[in-house]
Amino acid sequence: MDVVFYITAFVTVISTIMVITRHNPVHALLYLIISLLSMSVIFFLLGAPFAALLEIIIYAGAIMVLFIFVIMLLNLGKETAKQEKEWLKPKIWIGPAILSAILFVEFFYLINIAHPTSYNLQTVDPKAVAVSLFRPYLIGVELAAMLLMAGVVGAAHIGQHKKMILHRFLKEEDPL
Repeated sequence: MDVVFYITAFVTVISTIMVITRHNPVHALLYLIISLLSMSVIFFLLGAPFAALLEIIIYAGAIMVLFIFVIMLLNLGKETAKQEKEWLKPKIWIGPAILSAILFVEFFYLINIAHPTSYNLQTVDPKAVAVSLFRPYLIGVELAAMLLMAGVVGAAHIGQHKKMILHRFLKEEDPL
């Protein structure tokens, strides 16, 4: 049990370091997904399967789709096709694939081979999570929601391409 925890912690640390050190946002996003998935395995090993499930559904699912949407908004242009061809090379996806394979092997081990008595599971119902989030931490949840919304609006504003036409008589004629 301790070996699985330490392997998962190693994958988490390595993938988080890769998120910080990547210059390309898509590469960082791939490693961030691996980091979030490994964090969910750690939550599961610590006896919080509901928190692990929320980590996968909310962060690795919904928030990552939002990040991908923002990155797609910001990568408009003629260089996009060339950039996408470079992203499909094995040197780009081999690191996240290896870390994902390690997590998959651990997941298979935990589900099929490990005895359920080897880890301490506690039942936490969704009502208890909702009560804890929306009573003492209501301001934090609302501030996080507003921060995410501001990020999306900012990314959409940066991604827009505006034409500077002051008046229809002032725009330049197309030379034929």
